[in-house]
Amino acid sequence: KIRKAVIPAAGLGTRVLPATKAMPKEMLTIVDKPAIQYIVEEAAASGITDILIITNRGKGLLEDHFDRAPELEERLMGDPAKADILKQVQDISRLANVWYVRQKETKGLGHAVNCARNFIGDEPFAVLYGDDVIIGEQPACGQLIGAYEKYGKAVVGVKEVSREAIRKYSSLKVEPLEGNCFSCTDMVEKPGPGEEFSLYSILGRCVLPPEIFDILDVTPPGFGGEIQITDAMKTLARRDGMIALDFEGRRYDMGSKLGVMQAGVEVALKHPEIGEDFRRYLRGLNLD
Repeated sequence: KIRKAVIPAAGLGTRVLPATKAMPKEMLTIVDKPAIQYIVEEAAASGITDILIITNRGKGLLEDHFDRAPELEERLMGDPAKADILKQVQDISRLANVWYVRQKETKGLGHAVNCARNFIGDEPFAVLYGDDVIIGEQPACGQLIGAYEKYGKAVVGVKEVSREAIRKYSSLKVEPLEGNCFSCTDMVEKPGPGEEFSLYSILGRCVLPPEIFDILDVTPPGFGGEIQITDAMKTLARRDGMIALDFEGRRYDMGSKLGVMQAGVEVALKHPEIGEDFRRYLRGLNLD
């Protein structure tokens, strides 16, 4: 049973500056909830009970968000009309057992994941990238856990991207297995022209065995001089094979300005409180 998850959230958010000069990019909101809450809710809905968030200096707001807020709660308790919002505020601190550790040096995603070794121990675990919010009927993390339990191998969540976009992500060597599952035996981080295995790329989710930590220990710095989790997973894929799951759900890159706006608009259109009003607003815009 996979009960632990790691959320790397130590990045500086340089692609969405200046908004992230003093605020963690994980706290950028999608309508009325910060991105990190969507990710923690996905993990909890997937059966995860213990979550480790890898943070950095200046990320104290993340801890505050998942803590209790007695003064705020007391104020809301005094207004019967705010009973619903009070429950929402209280439920945030009850989603899961949330722990924190600082990545003292920004040495890459692989280094960040390796900071979770003592927390994970000898259990398989999920990794939910702090930049990626995935919204769908079924939690993406839960879909990956199901594939891990079925095949007994590490699982990466993938989507097919454009040839231009693959340069920013990873490229996987895959063969069809069944349904939306593929067998993955190799991968490359941020491939140059002609280096692609396919247009399938890892987008924000994976389930890994504890052996990944030993691999990370001997993984040299890769692209950008950082320790890349993709390089460690490449070793695992070549040695044991992995499963690539084309998950169901809409993924938003909350590390990019366009992704932030796409998430805000699309979620707002379906929001139970403002959806209809927002739709009318958009229809009435004169963009000429």
